Amino acid sequence: MAKRDNHYEAAFEAWLRARRVPYIAVDEAHRAALGGRTLKSLDFIVTVQPPGPSPDRWLIEVKGRQFPTAGKQYWRNWSTSDELESLAGWEELFGGSATGLLVFAYNVVGQFAPLPADELFVHQERLYGFVGVRLDHYASFARTLSERWGTVTLSAAQFRALARPVREILGLPGGMPTGVCS
Repeated sequence: MAKRDNHYEAAFEAWLRARRVPYIAVDEAHRAALGGRTLKSLDFIVTVQPPGPSPDRWLIEVKGRQFPTAGKQYWRNWSTSDELESLAGWEELFGGSATGLLVFAYNVVGQFAPLPADELFVHQERLYGFVGVRLDHYASFARTLSERWGTVTLSAAQFRALARPVREILGLPGGMPTGVCS
């Protein structure tokens, strides 16, 4: 397991390991170069073998949020324009053989959760729900949240329409494998 100071990324990595999903944790210390610009490092490269001849490759950016956030706001899903542009750049570098995926790692801190109980994951005594939105879908509907901070978001209704459990996106069976502890 890579050194992860971010508990959201560490929880997602533990979830991948528990599900036995092949992945590469990307070293985020340096930005990569693409032509005349630089790209923010993504968090994970994940490969799964769905039914069919070729594997699905996912370029994953983990976005950690609480559920709900302060003021009882649910479905916070902002990202930065730089993250979206960088993830699109990574798709370009992979030559169309990988798809960008924003994974919202929700740390459940209230009585409601973003997913049913059997989809939640406990890591280091915290409860998480992982939902994802494909980059192209998110970017199609994103609106400016803050020009000053370079952030974008989806309305809660649009986000809920597009977001799916990451398990479902990766084509994994429901529930956690038996005997798995995090």
